[in-house]
Amino acid sequence: MQFSKRMDVFGESIFTTLAKMRSKRLKEGKEVIDLSIGAPNIPPVQRIRDLLSKEALKPESYLYAITDLHELDEAVAHWYKRRYHVTIDPNTEVTSMLGSQEGLSHLALTLVDPGDIVLVPDPCYPIFRDGPLLAGADVHYMPLLKENDYLIDFEAIDPEVAKKAKFMVVSYPNNPTCGIANPEFYKKLIAFAKKYDIIVLHDNAYSELLFEGVGHSFLEYEGAKDIGLEFNSLSKTYGLAGARIGFAIGNPEIIARYKVLKSNMDYGMFLPIQKAAIEAIMGDQACVEETREAYRHRRDLLINSFKDVGWEIDIPKGTMFVWAKIPDKYKNSEDFTYDLFNKTGVLVVPGAAFGKHGEGYVRMALVQSDETIKHAADLMGQTDVFK
Repeated sequence: MQFSKRMDVFGESIFTTLAKMRSKRLKEGKEVIDLSIGAPNIPPVQRIRDLLSKEALKPESYLYAITDLHELDEAVAHWYKRRYHVTIDPNTEVTSMLGSQEGLSHLALTLVDPGDIVLVPDPCYPIFRDGPLLAGADVHYMPLLKENDYLIDFEAIDPEVAKKAKFMVVSYPNNPTCGIANPEFYKKLIAFAKKYDIIVLHDNAYSELLFEGVGHSFLEYEGAKDIGLEFNSLSKTYGLAGARIGFAIGNPEIIARYKVLKSNMDYGMFLPIQKAAIEAIMGDQACVEETREAYRHRRDLLINSFKDVGWEIDIPKGTMFVWAKIPDKYKNSEDFTYDLFNKTGVLVVPGAAFGKHGEGYVRMALVQSDETIKHAADLMGQTDVFK
């Protein structure tokens, strides 16, 4: 058999590798505390689950959706006006996605041709890089450095590369570094994109998981819609991760092209899930604050508990993750990850899996209970990992 050459650039996903490690240890009868995958364990509130269940019982719900319900598009426009003070045309400036992952996988197919340059942060969530690679793009990396508060340094981007770049991916609050952007950053981003005629995709999955101040939308800033889109998701904010609900919002020309692509790839989002999305963003928003406080509590507990056993970690200002420097005695993040797992059963993600500039760090997800986080700290304290 002969296979597509595009797959030659991909190895096994780090999350698949970690899952195999987890499975092997469990089969050996040993304990695993999984802090690797950011799978939210806070379910949707009762009103959302009730409506989803009710709609799923209706026979007519099992027809092809084909397109988004107009009520859903209007709800997204209302959400962005209420939450971010951004005016969205529900007819031309929004489309649903089967989760942000689907959009990140496919958007580049509408924007770039093989060999076109795409600018991607490093470290980054893997699909930021893999989506453009699937489209045959030539990926150039923008380092996210601690000394720059993990913000992209636009002046460090080679002007010759910028002139040729067609598309760039940006995301704040950032996964995996937990970096937070400020208004001045977004103004520089828009000016940079306009100068070099680059389309911007801003992934905004964690704006409601900001622990200091209020999260923002890229689209709040003048000129943003001229050059780009924002992706937003209901996975973390409303606990609907498994339902796969995301939205692309912004420039109408890009939205139109993306809708054409989607019309050839899927038959729309399951109708009960569309209605659950409307309920989530139009109903009582107290659940958003409750979710944010749950992650804030877990963050504080993990930081303090791990500090007690000798692991000093910078306090993240947002997201559902912690980006932690590895102990100095380890040469690289993979060695630390494997040693920590073998000695304690605590599973984290090596920072190098997110890119060259992630080396020296690991990412942990705040997806375990208080008791489990404390237990993880106890297990680490019984080893020489931090000694």
